[in-house]
Amino acid sequence: MPGGEDELEQALGRMLDGDESGFRFVYRSIQPALLRYLSVLVGPDDAEDVASDSWGQAVRDLRRFHGRVDGFRGWITTIARNRALDHLRARGRRPATPTPHEELPEPAPGDDAGQGALTSMSTHEAVRLISALPREQAEAVMLRAVMGLDAKTAGQVLGRSPGAVRTAAHRGLKTLRERLGAGASNTFGPPDADGVR
Repeated sequence: MPGGEDELEQALGRMLDGDESGFRFVYRSIQPALLRYLSVLVGPDDAEDVASDSWGQAVRDLRRFHGRVDGFRGWITTIARNRALDHLRARGRRPATPTPHEELPEPAPGDDAGQGALTSMSTHEAVRLISALPREQAEAVMLRAVMGLDAKTAGQVLGRSPGAVRTAAHRGLKTLRERLGAGASNTFGPPDADGVR
């Protein structure tokens, strides 16, 4: 993200007042994670188009939004998810294996080891592994770990309870841990007595 949460909050306020530089800052802060989320849903080839449609709708409907940055993240993600699902219905297919756009963001303080593991591998590998999860788990992991949404906001995006989102994210991260543990290296947890993870 180009700046901290306070700076993003200020930019959102300017954006809501019609300031173009505020919009650019908010867009640059949120767009990379939104693209990764959409890559899991629709594949990399269509993620950019769906994101563009989503931002266009958000700009048209901006007068309807009232709130802070966390609420805006949830709002734009809901728009993007709805656009992605419409796109998939129109195509009559599930997404292809995605190719990522950028590195995953650093986890926020307090994130768990499952989320930390996502930042220790290439985006391609992380998005590929997440895409292989059941859709409910993949979306929960992407919304919580990549978009940075809390369980309540992620639940609103998905139309599920916060507990269901936490459970799906936990199961998805557990599956990722198991798959990573079966690989050449396990990035979860501290090393054992021999220094092996």
